Amino acid sequence: MVVKIGSALLTGGGRGLDIEGITEWVRQIAALKASGKEVILVSSGSVAEGMSRLGWTTRPRTLHELQAAASIGQMGLVRAYESLFEAHDLKTAQILLTHDDLAHRQRYLNARSTLLTLLSLNVVPIINENDTVATEEIRFGDNDTLGALVGNLIDADLLIILTDQKGLYDRDPSVDPTATLVREATISDERLSAMVGESRSGLGRGGMITKLRAARLASRSGTATVIVSGRETHGIQRIMEGEDVGTFLIPDVSSPLVARKLWLAGQLKLKGKLTLDAGAVRVLREAGKSLLPIGVIEVEGQFDRGDLVACLDTEGTEVARGLVNYGAEDARLLMTQPSSRIEEILGYVDEPELIHRDNLILA
Repeated sequence: MVVKIGSALLTGGGRGLDIEGITEWVRQIAALKASGKEVILVSSGSVAEGMSRLGWTTRPRTLHELQAAASIGQMGLVRAYESLFEAHDLKTAQILLTHDDLAHRQRYLNARSTLLTLLSLNVVPIINENDTVATEEIRFGDNDTLGALVGNLIDADLLIILTDQKGLYDRDPSVDPTATLVREATISDERLSAMVGESRSGLGRGGMITKLRAARLASRSGTATVIVSGRETHGIQRIMEGEDVGTFLIPDVSSPLVARKLWLAGQLKLKGKLTLDAGAVRVLREAGKSLLPIGVIEVEGQFDRGDLVACLDTEGTEVARGLVNYGAEDARLLMTQPSSRIEEILGYVDEPELIHRDNLILA
């Protein structure tokens, strides 16, 4: 399983590391390890802890200040985890990732192999976004997303997101005191989107909306998600005992995606867009076929062969995404044309498809 802990919890709302809270979460994870469970910890908190050490009360806006705070805070975060897990005779390993690390297939596989090896050695991997070097172009955006991608990476059974709320409510509980906690839902329930809002803590980059997005991403590999308060007494252990704690989001995919398509699903940075006619949309959705040039009516962006592009219907709704076989300029020349004319138009043929079905995933 993957356990993700947010900044507001770890730093007591920004007042420095909450050692008492971290001690309790480590104890629960150690208990899971003792019972034979494999656990990966995804931890926020480096920027917030760095802010506390520097005496900053407001999250900095400039990239270099954020990176400085992260590098300072990471020291305290890792030291705390290492000493607290050592008390339970458990070794830890620090892994810092950016989206760039998972966007390349070979590095994705290397990360997977490293994590699986650490688990086989009974080590607790502690993962955080590499804020010290990350830029917006290679950022996950939040550690909820990172937790979901790690779940995909190792085919996790469960993602537990510890937050400062009891779970997902049907309305904002800070505004409406009659709001009701959603105990269980399938991840495809369209009503969920209307229930979520942005973070108000100012410390992390996540809110309940990012947790819902993370749960949807995790579900692609058949991973269930529980959103629960980190202050819930013995919360992690009670979840594993089957108690009704927090919000349980059930994946409803009939068959989890195969490894390569899971990797594609986790790619967050698009290089371009292809607008498809109704026939092409129908073929992708209903027949699972490749995307041919004849079905494309518009090409947006600048991209090269092998880049990730989105496939949209005529109303702008994303239908699929995949790795394109031709660069943007060639794709513009080929759109609306049959594959039999590719060589005539370009003077060469790489592939008869713009996107092969093995490199394409439905939205």
